[in-house]
Amino acid sequence: MTGHAMAGKVRQGNPWEAPRDTEPGSAPGGPGFGGMVDALRALQDTITGSAPPPELVEEAARTLRDLSAALAPHTVPEEEQVTGHRMDLPGRGQTMAPVFLPDEWDDSRVSGRVTFGRHYLGGNGAVHGGAIPLLFDEVLGRLSNSGRPVARTAYLHVNFRRVTPVGVELRLDAKFEREEGRKRVLTAALYDGDHVTADAEGLFIALRPGQP
Repeated sequence: MTGHAMAGKVRQGNPWEAPRDTEPGSAPGGPGFGGMVDALRALQDTITGSAPPPELVEEAARTLRDLSAALAPHTVPEEEQVTGHRMDLPGRGQTMAPVFLPDEWDDSRVSGRVTFGRHYLGGNGAVHGGAIPLLFDEVLGRLSNSGRPVARTAYLHVNFRRVTPVGVELRLDAKFEREEGRKRVLTAALYDGDHVTADAEGLFIALRPGQP
């Protein structure tokens, strides 16, 4: 479920751009954090698409274990972590969902681009079916919270219309449809050229004061 702020807190500014009161280089993780995350995304795609010899596999595993050990002492509570909280970075600085790059937005709609890397391959050049709802939930959740108290996903219904290709730039259009009390209904569609590959409807519920 989405929602990345204190319960009941209204989102200030726009969820698709960096906070205007943030000075360059002052964001958590510093200016190099985005580069580290980009390198991790590239690694995920490369590992997915590779067939390395056993000796290289063992060397890579040692390198990754060493890196994990170096980062482990810097583990912090969720509210202090950098990943998922850097609104100035593509994808909020996380690598779980594919990066959505917004082109046009306001509090009621957003349109942008996304390319599923090899990491999201399901088979035969198609994006894994589980990755598409992940993208919809990320985008619809952020739009639901745009200028509003934080909400979480109650349901997400996804229709798979045709194959969604890996490695192709796609367009995603999302819209805030209506609000009824604490309930918010949003819709979205994913396009490969002029063809809809998947669409979704989501119901989001605004949190009560103190609700996590």
